[in-house]
Amino acid sequence: MKIAYIIIVLLTVSLGCGAQVDKTQKTSVPSASPAELIFQSGFEEGSKVIPDGSRHDMIGRDNSQSEKSDWVKDLENKGGTTFRFEYTGGDDSKRYTDIVSDPVNPKNKVLHFWLNDYWLASENQEKARVQADLYGIKGGYKEFYQSVRVFLADDFNTLKKYPKGVSWLTISEFWNNEWWASTEKYGFRITLGIGKPAGESDLYFILNAENAGQKEVWKAKNDSVKVPVGKWFTMDYYFKEGDSQTGRFYMAITPDGGNRQVVYDVRNFTHNTFDPAPNGLTGYNPMKLYTSKELVSFMKSQSKTLQIYWDDFKLWKNKQPE
Repeated sequence: MKIAYIIIVLLTVSLGCGAQVDKTQKTSVPSASPAELIFQSGFEEGSKVIPDGSRHDMIGRDNSQSEKSDWVKDLENKGGTTFRFEYTGGDDSKRYTDIVSDPVNPKNKVLHFWLNDYWLASENQEKARVQADLYGIKGGYKEFYQSVRVFLADDFNTLKKYPKGVSWLTISEFWNNEWWASTEKYGFRITLGIGKPAGESDLYFILNAENAGQKEVWKAKNDSVKVPVGKWFTMDYYFKEGDSQTGRFYMAITPDGGNRQVVYDVRNFTHNTFDPAPNGLTGYNPMKLYTSKELVSFMKSQSKTLQIYWDDFKLWKNKQPE
């Protein structure tokens, strides 16, 4: 039998527990259970964003999909979770979420996150936040896969001129036990964001993982893939609960009309390093726009806003990267 040697290129990473980032696509070991589509929506007719106290809720069914596209019946009731849009303060003059026309194709409907200012929010901090909460996942996700299309408005180009480095502009966050719960001493999160070094620079995706108390476990870096601005791209995530040998977090982008680019493929802890009985990911923010007072103030001083459009959100259990 001939053995094919796969040349693996390892990125240089700064980490706490030996994280490795693989820029090639590896052959995955099949899941114990077959891939199962949990939910899908393109935010088309039937989908509605409605007020829910200080938050917003998503209801209705995306009528453009043939199955599993009802936000309440399919995602919340069958999935055993809750889905909301959260701001922790502010008002519609500072931030909002809505379903609007696609900035490229007006016939297409998309989800719009908009930030224009900061406010006194959680942890008694002045900051800015728009996020989708998928919390209270019954049983926890041991392994799941998400796909979503993303469009960063042209104003993001102004962010390239921000004189300081950007290390806090979160676009998705994964909680393997939410550490704000009083009993969760085994809290853990993976944060995916957009960042750049000090001075004028292109934007890159940034990734790290922390135990409760914001104690960093690992950090990965890849400055070879630039964040597309003013162009739709598909972003794929894969999460598998495990330790330094069995855990995995994968993220790739595919610009419209282009090829898939694997940004991160980290094999490391995806649960708290001290947790004696990991029980799956119990909540996460599949779509998020969260940053500092300083960053949003800079954008406002330039008469610009932070805006992200989202489309074609899909969620699977047990699915792995191809």
